Amino acid sequence: MVEKKKMSQTAASYQNLQKHIRRLKTPLIEVWKNQYPDKDYLVNLDFSEFSCLCPSTGLPDFAVIHIEYLPDKWCVELKSFKMYLLFYRNLGIFHEHVVNKILEDFVRACRPKRVKVTGEFNIRGGIKTTVTAEYKKRR
Repeated sequence: MVEKKKMSQTAASYQNLQKHIRRLKTPLIEVWKNQYPDKDYLVNLDFSEFSCLCPSTGLPDFAVIHIEYLPDKWCVELKSFKMYLLFYRNLGIFHEHVVNKILEDFVRACRPKRVKVTGEFNIRGGIKTTVTAEYKKRR
C-alpha cells in the first residue's frame, strides 16, 4: 500500500508540468518551393547539438535530432530550422514532448508527404532515451 501511495505522489508532481506544450509558441520554420514535388526523394537532417532542460530538475539534456522526410510542395529552409531547434535550449520539456512538438511544427511548416522525427537523448541516470514520432499525409 505504501508503494502505491509513493507512485501516485510522483505522478501527481508531474501532472500539470507540461500542460502548455501543445500551445507553445515556437519560432517560424521557413520553407522554399520544391521544384520536384512529382518525385519521391528523401531528405535527412541531423542536428547533433540539440539541448533542452529537464522540466523537473532544470538540468540540461543533450540529444541528436534526426529527421527524415519526403518533401511535397515545400522544403524546409535549414537556417530557420536550426534557429527553431535552438529555441529549446532553455526550455524545460520532456523528451517525448519535444519530439512530438518538433514533428507537429515541422508538418505545419512544410506539409511533407511523410516525416519521421527521432530524438536520441544522451544517457541520464543510466538510461538512454530514444523517441520516434511519424506523420504520413493522407492521400
